[in-house]
Amino acid sequence: MSHSPRIRTVLSCTLLVVAVGTVTTACGAGGHPLSAKPYDAASQIAFNGPAGSSGKADPDKPLEVTAQGDDGRITDVTATDQQGRYVAGELSADGTRWHSTVPLAAGAHYTVRVSTEDDEGSPGRKVLALDTATAAKKRQLKVTFGPEAGKYGVGQPVTAKLSAPVKAKAARAVVERALKVRSQPATEGSWHWVDSRTLHYRPKEFWPTHATIHAHSNLEGVKVTDKLWGAESKPLKLTTGDKVVAVTDASSHWMTVYRNGEEINSIPVTTGKPGYSTRNGIKVVLGKEYVVRMTSASIGASDFYDKMVYYATRVTDSGEYVHAAPWSVGSQGYANTSHGCTGMSTGNAAWFYETVRQGDIVEVVNSYGADMDHFGNGYGDWNVPWKTWRKGSALLADTKAGRAALAATRLRPQSV
Repeated sequence: MSHSPRIRTVLSCTLLVVAVGTVTTACGAGGHPLSAKPYDAASQIAFNGPAGSSGKADPDKPLEVTAQGDDGRITDVTATDQQGRYVAGELSADGTRWHSTVPLAAGAHYTVRVSTEDDEGSPGRKVLALDTATAAKKRQLKVTFGPEAGKYGVGQPVTAKLSAPVKAKAARAVVERALKVRSQPATEGSWHWVDSRTLHYRPKEFWPTHATIHAHSNLEGVKVTDKLWGAESKPLKLTTGDKVVAVTDASSHWMTVYRNGEEINSIPVTTGKPGYSTRNGIKVVLGKEYVVRMTSASIGASDFYDKMVYYATRVTDSGEYVHAAPWSVGSQGYANTSHGCTGMSTGNAAWFYETVRQGDIVEVVNSYGADMDHFGNGYGDWNVPWKTWRKGSALLADTKAGRAALAATRLRPQSV
């Protein structure tokens, strides 16, 4: 018979309780080991927590539970803090040792539930508790999620700004593991480190329509580096609307607008003329301004202009807009005459302005311009191939596509 430890998830334990009840009913007092009430396993295990109720554990040290003697082994360990956060850990193949594999939080209370088995297969249980010491006064790492709470288009990335730089891969893994994003409906996604202070989160494809997205941090009290500990951060809630995508073909001078995959409008436009060609690629609507003053000084154009521009929808930080351009109506649909923006009639610009929202997609194809920057000039995130995007994650960079970020660190059932 195999004696490899039986590692059970919470769900499997629940099912086991039902099974035990069934066996007891069917077999009565037949003496099956699993029908017995779990014995106190205190004498079977050793725990590296501090002795006495006043002791505080060092959060820098991992939790460790070991089996004592030759008459038993550990079959399962779950550790949670007072906020319900689980501590990932590993159980040795022979059931003699379990240890945590992620940092503990400072100033936290942990409950550790240990399941054992004696040499006859009877189950034992022991619940342990410990408090971790408060971190020494060191720098705190705060996370600020973006954008502001509200309703957005399906192209809106979630951002996380850090109050201090995090450069080492191991430290980045600690941070990333604590930053949680979930959507309903669910979709595959990943964080990507833009730089040492900035992360962006996006799905493999665009967000689902009419989704609810929550982002929060579990970093409070967690050690990131020797001199940096996680601080409390405000969570974020976003929702999405319809999938609105506007595609501008710079060679045909025409924009086609789609809602949920169906064409809803086709608009003659003019884009950047030679020397000022509009950037190719996918851009995300950053905001809308009813009127904007545009001057040649902002882009260093040799031909002077100073105009008040209406119904301006911004798509880059450097000043690229979709806007009303009544002075170029004769060229719209026929030629590219702008300094990089996408111009259209006042009526069409007003319709576009009222139709799109922040986070919607504006894509330019067949332009002679450079490609949209991935980062630093708005949101070029969607121009990064998914395989490359995942390589920007401290958790997913070395894993195969489709594998959950924490799969390798969570306890999973194994055959016995």
